[in-house]
Amino acid sequence: MNPSLLIPLIIIAGLVLVPLIFVIAQYNALVGLKNYIRESWSDVDVELKRRYDLIPNLVATVKGYATHEREVLERVTELRNRCAANNGAVADQSRDEVQLVDALKQMLVVVENYPQLKASDNFLQLQKELVNTEDRIQAARRFYNGNVRDYRNKCETFPSNLVAKIFGFQSEGDFFSVPPAVRDVPNVDFAA
Repeated sequence: MNPSLLIPLIIIAGLVLVPLIFVIAQYNALVGLKNYIRESWSDVDVELKRRYDLIPNLVATVKGYATHEREVLERVTELRNRCAANNGAVADQSRDEVQLVDALKQMLVVVENYPQLKASDNFLQLQKELVNTEDRIQAARRFYNGNVRDYRNKCETFPSNLVAKIFGFQSEGDFFSVPPAVRDVPNVDFAA
C-alpha cells in the first residue's frame, strides 16, 4: 500500500472511530446509571417493606396499653396499608411515606403518656428495630438519590447530553425525600 494513502486513511479512521467510541461509552454509562437507579430503588423498597412489616406489631403493642388512642392507631394502620400498596411514581410514594412518618411520630408521642408501655420489653425491642430500619431506609434513600443525581448530571451536561438526546434518555427520576419516623435518642444519666 502506498504510504501517502495510509496517512489520510488513518486520519479518516480516527475521525470516525474516536466519536463512535465516545458515543458508545456515553450510551453505556447512561444505561448503567439508569440500571443503578432501578437497583437502588429496589433497595429502598425492601427497607420500606421491612418498616411496613414492623408497624402492625408496633400498633398491636401500643393498642394493648393505649386503648383510647384508637384514632391514631387506625390512622397509622390505614397509611401503612396505603404505602404498602403504592407502587407508583417515586413522588407519589414519597408523599404517602411522609404522611406515614408523621402518623408514626404522632403514635410515638401518644406512647409518652404510657410509662408502662415505654418500659415494655416488647415495645422497646420493636422501637429498636424501627430505629434500625429507619437508618437503613435513610442509607438506601441516600444511595438512590445519589444515583438519580448522577444520571441527571449525565443527561444534562455537555457533551453527554447530546448522546442522551440522540438515544432518548431523559433527565428523569424523582428524588426520594422522607424524614425518619423515629430517631434513636441517646440515654443521658446525670446521676453518675
